[in-house]
Amino acid sequence: MKIILLLIVSFNMFINWSCINPFAPKLDTELSTNLCTGRTTIDDVFCTFRNAYAFKDTTLYGSLIAPDFMFSYRDYDHGIDVSWGREDEMRSTYGLFLSAQSLSLIWNNIISSDTGGGRRTVIRGFNLTVTFNPGDIERVDGYANFTFMQDEKSLWRLVHWRDESNY
Repeated sequence: MKIILLLIVSFNMFINWSCINPFAPKLDTELSTNLCTGRTTIDDVFCTFRNAYAFKDTTLYGSLIAPDFMFSYRDYDHGIDVSWGREDEMRSTYGLFLSAQSLSLIWNNIISSDTGGGRRTVIRGFNLTVTFNPGDIERVDGYANFTFMQDEKSLWRLVHWRDESNY
């Protein structure tokens, strides 16, 4: 009887220990710092913007862009300012998302920011790495001048993006 009990206990210990993988990472039970909680703060918009690029998600990106959105930049070769609206912005971003194998966007320090009401302007540095394939990687460092407005649900949306990069 003792031998049978010893065999049963040994078998149970063997089964329990064989399910333990010493090389497996521990389960992360804390909230991720990359979790975006909505668009109730400007930081949430930047987080969602970064994730839209990382996941190449035009639906997520489109949720950030106001209906009256305007993108503009300086064309230094021709000495003119170029701008386009939401439809062209979505089309060009969709093309970027399709052609890139991966995108990595890092937001740097905020250079300038105003506070107040339902309209805010933030100038912020960024690093964008676009990988088209392992042999074709483009890196862009620059500054973005963003103007945000709150909509009727108090969610922030991007109404103007002026690219202030010098390339």
